Amino acid sequence: MMDNLRAASNHVVLKIILGLIILSFVLTGVGNYLIGGNGDYAAKVNGQEISRAQLDRAFNNERSRQQQMLGEQFSQLAGNAGYMQQMRQQALSQLVDEMLLDQYAKELNLAISDEQIKQAIFNQPAFQTNGKFDNAKYLSLINNMGFSADQYAEALRKQLTTQQLIAAIAGTDFMLNGETEALAALVSQQRVVRQATLNVDALAAKQQVNDDEINAYYAQHKNSFLAPEQFRVSYIKLDAASMQEAASEADIQSWYEQHKAEYVQPQRNRYSVIQAKSEAEANAMLAQLKQGADFATLAKEKSADPISARKGGDMGWLEPSTTPDELKEANLTSKGQLSGVVKSSVGFLIVRLDDIQPEQVKPLAEVHDAIADKVKQEKALDAYYKLQQKVSDAASNDNESLASAEQAAGVKAVETDWFGRDNVPEALNFKPVLDAIFNGNLQGENGTPGSNSDMITVDGDRAFILRVNEHKPEAIKALDEVKTQIVATLKHDKAEKQAKAQAEKILADLKAGKQDALTAAGLTFGEAKTFTRSDRDAIVQSLFALPQPQAGKPVYGTSEDMQGNIVLLALDEVKAGSLPEAQKKAMAQGVAQNNAQLVFDALLSNLRKDAKIKYGAAVQMQ
Repeated sequence: MMDNLRAASNHVVLKIILGLIILSFVLTGVGNYLIGGNGDYAAKVNGQEISRAQLDRAFNNERSRQQQMLGEQFSQLAGNAGYMQQMRQQALSQLVDEMLLDQYAKELNLAISDEQIKQAIFNQPAFQTNGKFDNAKYLSLINNMGFSADQYAEALRKQLTTQQLIAAIAGTDFMLNGETEALAALVSQQRVVRQATLNVDALAAKQQVNDDEINAYYAQHKNSFLAPEQFRVSYIKLDAASMQEAASEADIQSWYEQHKAEYVQPQRNRYSVIQAKSEAEANAMLAQLKQGADFATLAKEKSADPISARKGGDMGWLEPSTTPDELKEANLTSKGQLSGVVKSSVGFLIVRLDDIQPEQVKPLAEVHDAIADKVKQEKALDAYYKLQQKVSDAASNDNESLASAEQAAGVKAVETDWFGRDNVPEALNFKPVLDAIFNGNLQGENGTPGSNSDMITVDGDRAFILRVNEHKPEAIKALDEVKTQIVATLKHDKAEKQAKAQAEKILADLKAGKQDALTAAGLTFGEAKTFTRSDRDAIVQSLFALPQPQAGKPVYGTSEDMQGNIVLLALDEVKAGSLPEAQKKAMAQGVAQNNAQLVFDALLSNLRKDAKIKYGAAVQMQ
């Protein structure tokens, strides 16, 4: 049992348990179970096919995830064909595992009810507005993904079934009371120890070092004494934000008239629907409505779509961009108008247009301040780009200095002190700027000034023109520069060896019963201190590795403190500690969860071992 007590926070079972019901996984992953593709398959698992389309979607999802997480670093990885192929293989391996779990869940007859599906949809935050389920948002999102309500529900059923399987596995392990108590006793154990310290710095002060030793160390460690590459740079910075001026009312009015279309709220319609599985059933309900039946009551009682039925068929307010094609094709134009039977991908619909909000244009007073900001920004950007071109031309025409560029920009260039890659001035700390300095061709020969840079743009509408005034390449420091450092290192090394040798001799004498060995070395043990495993002290690991002492007979050992001194240990006593019940419970749950993870590992391993898995040509990068 103790062999299983290990860190497992990144284990696959935790990732699956935490990820299964997260919307982003559902929206990007569940389609893999439903959407096939033409062409070569990626794999067949016990005869069930994973299509190329499924693999491409899983691969693209992982690619997007890594791109968001790694940012610019991902562009370098994406250029490595081997890395991308490995990512594709991992995506396929995940799809195979998901299919194996799905097949195993079916063998166990695990099932998810329609009510559970409904509640899972209702509880998804992405389908909610102000904390309440929004049917219009739900239908718009799944329609944009290419799902009908039935397809989405079936995909979600597969995910929840797999979750049920994993939850069953994760809940199978437990610890006996005796095991828990034994582990708690071990974890809470306390040790009483006395310490005597051999001060390495004090011994180092007494060491002697000769020139031969210094020269030999310098020759062997020259690469440790590199002086980094250094630069001194002059630069001119242009910033659009500093060029903003107040916008006139005439400018604001003109901008509003030219962009009025941006402030139009398109017509919105509110629909209600009743969904039927057959045309005959839809016609029967349509007849009832024409005879005066209440639409909302009929929708709640008989609509085949449980989501819209809950609200009496109400779909909420829809703009043209979010209105499903079936509702548009009903051609309803007046409030209260009822459609005929409309055939759709989910069955047959009866649609009613409940209300209309006509197109509206926001008045200038309502958007005045926002437009003023835009006018200021546009004017500033226009002036910024014109100045940028002017300064760039001046820097190109006079490539021997920044004097002409300074005159064009109306500012004096800033000159930095010496700096390297590890201490870049904050004002220049932008990747394009650093690339130009460190990886460009701006240095002259033998440390002389080079050419002016091109205009370098960075985020936030800022730009730089710069030149390298002086450059010092990476070089090995002269012996005179590092002699003091070498002497200190050699003395410390000698003192450390002396301290370790002295400690080993004293330790051997103490174990042999020579109690005056410590006194002879001019050392004494300090007062006894009690330590626990959780204490943050450098000696703790060595202390708890010592065997338990017999009554009245200390156990001796050595360790090092945080300053690198050698510490002699005299372990006098081991005492039992205690843990709060809540901590014991949490510890037992952690061990049980870890064991459940091992069981899950074994399950997946056995499923793969027993499965017939055949890989197709689509596994390779296309």
